[in-house]
Amino acid sequence: MENTAPLQIDNFLPYMRDVIRCEQSLHELNLMWRMIEASAKMNCPNDASTILPTMAATRAGFNRLEQELVTSLVREKVATVLAKIGAKAQYVIDIVVRNLYERTADVGFLATDRELCEFVAGDTDNVDAIRYRLRAYRNKYTVYDEIILLDTQGNVLVQIDEESPIEGSVDPLLAQTLGASGHVQTFRATDLRPSRQKALIYSQRMLHPQTGTVVGVLCLCFNFEEEMAGIFRSLREEEDRFNMLLLDGDNRVIASADRSWIDVGATVPTNRPGSSRLMVYGGREYLVRTFSAAGYQGYMGPPGWQGQVMIPVEVAFTGAAGHALDELDPDSAEGLLTHARTFCPPLFDIMTAADTIRRVVWNGQVMTAGQRGELQKLKTILEQIGETGNRSNELFSQSIRDLYQTVIGSSLNDAEFVSHLLVDLLDRNLYERSDDCRWWALTPELRMRLAEPEIDFESAQQITAILDYINRLYTVYTRIFVYDRDGVIVASSRDGEEGVAIVGATLDAGTLASVKALRGEQNYHVTPFGPNPLYGGAPTYVYHAAIRDPHNDGMVVGGVGIVFDATPEFSAMLQSGLAGKDAAHAFYIDRDGRIISSTDSKRPVGSVLDIDPALLKLPNGSGMSRIVEHDGHYAVMGCTASSGYREFKKTDAYVDDVLAVVFTYFGQVREVAARSRQDAIIDAGAGGHEFATFYLDGALFAIAATHAQQALPAQRISRVSIGGRPERIGIISLEQQGEDKRYAWVYDLGHLMRGMPSPVDAASQIMIVRHGGQSIGLLVDDLHGVPEFDAAQILPTPLANGEGGMLITRVIKANGGDLLIQAINVDYLFAVLSDPHAPNEPLLPDAAAVFDMRLAA
Repeated sequence: MENTAPLQIDNFLPYMRDVIRCEQSLHELNLMWRMIEASAKMNCPNDASTILPTMAATRAGFNRLEQELVTSLVREKVATVLAKIGAKAQYVIDIVVRNLYERTADVGFLATDRELCEFVAGDTDNVDAIRYRLRAYRNKYTVYDEIILLDTQGNVLVQIDEESPIEGSVDPLLAQTLGASGHVQTFRATDLRPSRQKALIYSQRMLHPQTGTVVGVLCLCFNFEEEMAGIFRSLREEEDRFNMLLLDGDNRVIASADRSWIDVGATVPTNRPGSSRLMVYGGREYLVRTFSAAGYQGYMGPPGWQGQVMIPVEVAFTGAAGHALDELDPDSAEGLLTHARTFCPPLFDIMTAADTIRRVVWNGQVMTAGQRGELQKLKTILEQIGETGNRSNELFSQSIRDLYQTVIGSSLNDAEFVSHLLVDLLDRNLYERSDDCRWWALTPELRMRLAEPEIDFESAQQITAILDYINRLYTVYTRIFVYDRDGVIVASSRDGEEGVAIVGATLDAGTLASVKALRGEQNYHVTPFGPNPLYGGAPTYVYHAAIRDPHNDGMVVGGVGIVFDATPEFSAMLQSGLAGKDAAHAFYIDRDGRIISSTDSKRPVGSVLDIDPALLKLPNGSGMSRIVEHDGHYAVMGCTASSGYREFKKTDAYVDDVLAVVFTYFGQVREVAARSRQDAIIDAGAGGHEFATFYLDGALFAIAATHAQQALPAQRISRVSIGGRPERIGIISLEQQGEDKRYAWVYDLGHLMRGMPSPVDAASQIMIVRHGGQSIGLLVDDLHGVPEFDAAQILPTPLANGEGGMLITRVIKANGGDLLIQAINVDYLFAVLSDPHAPNEPLLPDAAAVFDMRLAA
């Protein structure tokens, strides 16, 4: 569970240069606001009386926004780092546990190997043959660096690591193993591995094949250091400045990605709750994330083991800045930003506060529009307010963009990492399948029985018993079956279960030919992923290995097939990567985009995932992430192509590329037109005509400033359902200090112009317009400013008839004609809304009375 303790901002600010620069700029602007307010009070206290409350509100809002913005920037940067190192910490422990789960099955099966048991019981004495058999096992399961057989007294009967010879052992694990019915897991220093500081050993007692008495112990020694180095290497990125660790239950380091930094044996501070508190180790302050094992198939791994990542705070926030927004088209960026409340509440709050500041400045400009002469002092102060407001908005916009980049960048990194994790899980899992089929094909009983001229009922029963025993240990298979040299299936585990019986069926000719063509015991064959009758017609992989004559390795007498339980196993991998996220989907696909596994019920296995074809050509081991529109939603997509594991898919000639694709959704695609970055008015006139400008559908519009009264947030609309014009969307209070309560009807200007309702978001504003004693509210997308224009810049539209019969009769040419602003004909607007002969009923004369009736009802 995440820690919710307050974030200590001052602990992190010294390490965030960009946030420090932002904070300094905020302080400078705050001082500017205070100077403007003081100047207004001193130079024109009477004339400024109407604007002073607005300025006070502006300054108060700015103070609040300053702290919120800095706090949010710091919080998101810290959260981004903690999320990144946390994902890697969890991966470290989870992949270790999944790997070691396979070892528990291995030792249980190998300890019952008939040839090995007969040797340990003393029934056979060919040491070289047994050593050859153990090395053959190690050649399949390359995660082991030593296999040892001991008698009940601890004497070593055979081992495969001749560079570290031992004669015997007095380690207590022997007595513990001899007294246990299952496997024993040991990780510590031991005389069984004298050259290692610690060894991870899986041991199990061995029984006499005939009498069932305990005759000795099998020890599988896991190549722990090599495996951990591989895990750390797969997670290492060039710019990484953190260290990855595996800890025991006492918080001691048992594996370190960089031992020169934090060595094995060190005791380190941990952070299981996910706190943002800095932790000290070796005189340095670190951000830390720690995870215990989630478990796999009920196996929790060695007791107390934990994955941990530590990053020094002084380097945690350095590195290249994100550019996720720069790669998006402006409309998509604006649309995605409308979902800020969902994926980043602090960002939404900042956006709302910035809109408030912009509205206050706009209102101040509107209130003094047309002021001349003796009020020039006030006019100058208002110009300073406008200029400072613009600087404030620019700073807020850039800071919001930086925060947005941080949030989106974190999501992009997370999506790509999860896709990498998913293909790694798949390759590691299927590597074990290739090991299993090759080893089981060497089972002496299977080789002996299939070499017989005819397999009778008794032989088939014996083979079935072996397969059933194996299948109980290795639960990832729906069945394990054996077939003869003609491809006839002679035995199968779980045959007849769930109404599927395959004994007596014949393998398809292509598969049989491929198995017979296998050159040796290190080779295997995998059927392409697709519908398979051995899996009830569902798609899966079936792994095959040739069974050879015990007296002639060159003669193939049959084969073993293992049917991977693909549906639940792949689904479990995908779900583990999503970690319970509701607004996310994950897929395994092939190079053609065909789905191998899916968490999306609308895209079943076998269908084709619609993604950029360039992603299907990603080089093995490569990944990427991007922002996309998927199923009508904004989404962050991560994609990685598999690269194999150890020798699997790397040097064993098996080619089967799989890609993992992850989508994390932020919300529905919205038609939001991005505001142009070139909308600053650079050639406004002096002493000309003033207009209140605003945005609608991405374009600039204007209303004569003499008609504009103020702007109010769209959230203040009260919905009134009493019929009337479809453009009328509600009522709004015009109450101001010292005035009686007044109301105005609100109309959707976009709906009036285009015939379709406008979306309402956090930036939406209600512009109060007055004409002929009546006031109405107009819903617009956002506010712009109150600039002045010379008469020469104001031109009639080409279709204007001079009689005012159009909503847009004039166009303002700004910035040398590069920016066109459409001017609303207020006379025509009110005439349309008030026309008693219009198809829809006219503007109601008393909005307050209607509102009072609504309250009474």
